[in-house]
Amino acid sequence: MKAREGLIPTVLGTAVTASALAAKKSIPTTLAWGIAGFGLAHILLGTIDLIEHQESR
Repeated sequence: MKAREGLIPTVLGTAVTASALAAKKSIPTTLAWGIAGFGLAHILLGTIDLIEHQESR
C-alpha cells in the first residue's frame, strides 16, 4: 500500500497536537502551547501536500 504524500505529517501533527492539549495540566502551559503549535504546523504543511499532489480524476 502506498501512502499519499502529506498523509504522514498530517496524522503525526494531529497526534502531537492532541497529546500536547491533553498534557496541558501536567506540563507548563507555555510548553504545551509550543508543542501544540508544532503539531498544527505539521497539520497545515501536510494538508498543503495532500492538496498539491492530488491526483486528477
